[in-house]
Amino acid sequence: MTRMLEIPGTEWRGVSPRYIVVDLVGTLFFAIIAVGAASIPAILSGNVYLWAIPASLAVIFIITLALTPRRVRAIGYQLRDDDLLFRRGLLFQRFVAVPYGRMQLVDINRGPLDRAVGLSELKFVTAAAATGVVIPGLVAAEADELRDRLVELAESRRAGL
Repeated sequence: MTRMLEIPGTEWRGVSPRYIVVDLVGTLFFAIIAVGAASIPAILSGNVYLWAIPASLAVIFIITLALTPRRVRAIGYQLRDDDLLFRRGLLFQRFVAVPYGRMQLVDINRGPLDRAVGLSELKFVTAAAATGVVIPGLVAAEADELRDRLVELAESRRAGL
């Protein structure tokens, strides 16, 4: 079991388990298109060795689909006193701390698949492009509340600069 960074007095908030379905469907849709497109040269040429390409892609997508539930459970965020801490990743973990006073834009996106299961994606941007964070799989009401809270915190911290 992976040991996550623990910060006293705060708790990690994860994304909705329904996001697993969204991620699985999106990956499966892309996998079908990619494997189908990679099969075209093998079909047209009749070369048996070219089937290794779509077969390899299929194996990669099967592994990706199998790891999706664990990868989704690894996504989380913490609202701390001075910043928001975001984490994601299994093998290569990424932790990003975004100070409230540096937030310039807080945006909510809802794609068709997200809307179908009642989820949203919260995106916030700072002046530094590397610290832009996207939190996928939030319940729509929670995303709205978090957006309003982050805007409020950003305004209060920016006033002190």
